[in-house]
Amino acid sequence: MYAQISTLAFVGIEARAVEVQVRITPGQQAFMIVGLPDKAVAESRERVRNALHAVGLGLPYKHLTVNLAPADLPKEGSHYDLAIVLALMAAMGAIAPEAIAGYAAIGELALDGSIRAVPGALPAAIGANALGKGLICPAACGPEAAWASEDMDLLAPEHLLNLVNHFKGYQILSRPVAHVAEKTGPQPDLKDIKGQESAKRALEVAAAGGHNLLMTGPPGSGKSMLASRLPSILPPLTPEEMLEVSMVHSLAGELMGGKLATERPFRQPHHSASMAALVGGGSKPCPGEVSLAHLGVLFLDELPEFTPQVLDSLRQPLETGETVIARANHRVTFPSRIQLIAAMNPCRCGNSSPGQSCKRGPRCADDYQARISGPLMDRIDLQIEVPAVSAADLVLPPATEGSTEVGARVDAARRRQHERFAQLGARKIRTNAECSGQFLEETAMPDAAGLELMRKAAETLGLSARGYHRTLRVARTLADLDGLETVARSHIAEALSYRGETLRNRQAA
Repeated sequence: MYAQISTLAFVGIEARAVEVQVRITPGQQAFMIVGLPDKAVAESRERVRNALHAVGLGLPYKHLTVNLAPADLPKEGSHYDLAIVLALMAAMGAIAPEAIAGYAAIGELALDGSIRAVPGALPAAIGANALGKGLICPAACGPEAAWASEDMDLLAPEHLLNLVNHFKGYQILSRPVAHVAEKTGPQPDLKDIKGQESAKRALEVAAAGGHNLLMTGPPGSGKSMLASRLPSILPPLTPEEMLEVSMVHSLAGELMGGKLATERPFRQPHHSASMAALVGGGSKPCPGEVSLAHLGVLFLDELPEFTPQVLDSLRQPLETGETVIARANHRVTFPSRIQLIAAMNPCRCGNSSPGQSCKRGPRCADDYQARISGPLMDRIDLQIEVPAVSAADLVLPPATEGSTEVGARVDAARRRQHERFAQLGARKIRTNAECSGQFLEETAMPDAAGLELMRKAAETLGLSARGYHRTLRVARTLADLDGLETVARSHIAEALSYRGETLRNRQAA
């Protein structure tokens, strides 16, 4: 007796097809699972045995072999339970083998036969649809899987008995409905911040072009307040971006109720986070904070308090938009196109406000800032000082311009970028920060006066090639905010003012 059904294995956000093959042969009673199963897959024997008893079935007193093919691909996770039990039931004759032939199945079994939610339903549904198959998944994952395609066959039972009755014609399982998560409520508004006009301008530029931003200032100057208000001026996710973001969050098991989020991610890990927590990893590679912030914001407060090795692991995601986790037997890639927003004090003691002085003097600031490597600083487009807020600023009336007005300008600038890159045939490029050197020469080269200023500044400030290109990207964003097609000298000058070389050279002098 033989039967098989498809399931899926996750390699990064990619879902690879796996065949669950079951053969029942005469011989000594045994229940073997082969095909590089991990501990969770090997333990599925007991879950399957008890789930079958819960629906009135028992395993035959014969030799049972379950093969997970291809055999050289590691199988990890508990989502293979449902596929194994369905293939066994087909081999035993409890259900017709042709009933499950057109499906792939994922789900974890409880001992009472109920089907528990598992991570990765959305990538699994997309993978099954690419194979031309339907998907059987837990009821809790149904709304999430329904986003893969309106036409694919989708079953989302709560219990194994519901699924058996559906195949026998005693019950009809309705197709789950795709859901979108409701907004969590009003976001913090830029109107709440008094003073700090230059910092608000830098935040607007960063949002318009997707640029990385570092804010340096004394404690209480409003760095965290500014960062928390960045999502309020970012445009909402497009449907395509919603699927990209949700696929990563689905693998991490963070889609509440299977509902896709419309707001851009805002991740704020603590400075004690390990490298695996930040960029992903583990024995079973999982997405880290960098990947969970894909197409959103990663905010690192107290930047120098992170260990240098953890900070340097951000270099690759910031440059390529991907995180690659390499192991001896496989290599996993997670999308990580993030906007890095960082904040730090000038020195460890933080005594740099007016009327205060650091007891250790300049050495304290030098030692503290030296924890951030030069190559990482070179990848941060905007580096600004956030001065302490004075009492005179606090008694000012509320600002007349808030997140709504700034967000409208940011949205208009991003639309110009999208249209420009679409005309060049680069639809995958969303913002100026992602623009490659090839398109940068076509879209961001300044006029004669701006080019001369850029040349002199590159020699004077000692800009690296990366710093040169990042300055051009910021200048292109400034021109987009002004609604201009040509990058002018004023845009180059403002972009250079955001580079940290100016401040460091002045301090060195």
